[in-house]
Amino acid sequence: MLSLQFARDNPDAVRKGLRDRGVEETGLGELLRLDGERRGLLVDLESLRAERNATGKRVGSATDAAERQRLIDETRVLSERIDALEPRAREIEERVRSLLLDLPNVPHPDTPVGEGEEQNVIIRTEGAPPPFDFEPRPHWEIGERLGIIDFERGVKLSGSRFYVLKGAGARLERALIAWMLDLHTDKQGYTEVYTPFVVKEECLWGAAQLPKFRDNLYHDVEDDLWLVPTAEVPITNLHRDEILEPGVLPLNYVAYTPCFRREKMSAGRDVRGIKRGHQFDKVEMYKLCPPEASDDELERLVGDAEAVCRGLSLTYRVKQLCTGDLGFSATQACDIDVWASGCGEWLEVSTCSNCGDFQARRAGLRFRRERGSKAEYVHTLNGSGLGLPRTLAAVLENYQQRDGSVAVPDVLKPYMGGIDVIRPANA
Repeated sequence: MLSLQFARDNPDAVRKGLRDRGVEETGLGELLRLDGERRGLLVDLESLRAERNATGKRVGSATDAAERQRLIDETRVLSERIDALEPRAREIEERVRSLLLDLPNVPHPDTPVGEGEEQNVIIRTEGAPPPFDFEPRPHWEIGERLGIIDFERGVKLSGSRFYVLKGAGARLERALIAWMLDLHTDKQGYTEVYTPFVVKEECLWGAAQLPKFRDNLYHDVEDDLWLVPTAEVPITNLHRDEILEPGVLPLNYVAYTPCFRREKMSAGRDVRGIKRGHQFDKVEMYKLCPPEASDDELERLVGDAEAVCRGLSLTYRVKQLCTGDLGFSATQACDIDVWASGCGEWLEVSTCSNCGDFQARRAGLRFRRERGSKAEYVHTLNGSGLGLPRTLAAVLENYQQRDGSVAVPDVLKPYMGGIDVIRPANA
């Protein structure tokens, strides 16, 4: 969340950030008004408590009975005034925190201003779509023809936006995950973590998924546990309420999890194939670093995600997100899209975000530069490296062959148990 001190000292900057995001400013106005009232109340309470303490001490030393009673009465009146003000102070404190939790991060000065995805800026495009001497098919046709994606049984099991991967399809998904994890750990220096797929509610507040995305989350009411919408949530909370000692930063983590989202916010979008589902796999990269390093770490994060696209020989582009398309927690972010030849469109497979100290303030993530120094908030960054199943869809569409088979990318062959080409099960 935003620093209350920052909002108090820089209201115009916060207002501009909200306007650039297309967010109403009413919450900020109420926040600043209540903050002023709260500070006034705290001054009054401190003065009244000091006066009560001083009067109480005089009671003990009073020798005259009448004077003693007068001081007792005065102490009682002061206590009543304090008791009358304290509930309002607590009420304002709770409301101020609630308003802070509702405010998105302030965009980085380098984030381009725009209303939505149409104003995102393409930074670079690498590679060219593969040439085909036939009309390439979309992945949903390829998957059904090869018998490796079963949409009908996915719906039978769980409803719309679910599917079943079978045979070489399931193996290809597993190969992608394993290869990505090996790349990030062996070549890029990330530490792999295997986290729970369900988390406590406070983890979602710490990662800024609550309250903003409550309607998009799956919640088990009986045990009060939440299915993870992304590995970003448990990794953010690995060091919750800790102060990291000097020399620990930066920390680079990578994790595989299935992700669970209701996708209410995307009703009617990407309804064909496996581009958008309520359950999907993702390999997530995550960084904790000192504040002055986060801009450079964002570049490294994007580069690490690009390395996956290059390893798979996928045509891709990097876009800088504008203010109107920026994620709630992010101050600056880039998308990576891969070209899918069959459906003829760019598929987003990664968003790499610098969240500044936004999540760290919620989760209590701090560090010391040297022993005994003041604790500071870390900066956090996250990015998909990459997200499935869109990467799987792009592989199927770009590696398809005239006879309907799909060639396995070279980097995945060691993970495919001897399968170099995916053919129909009865071929």
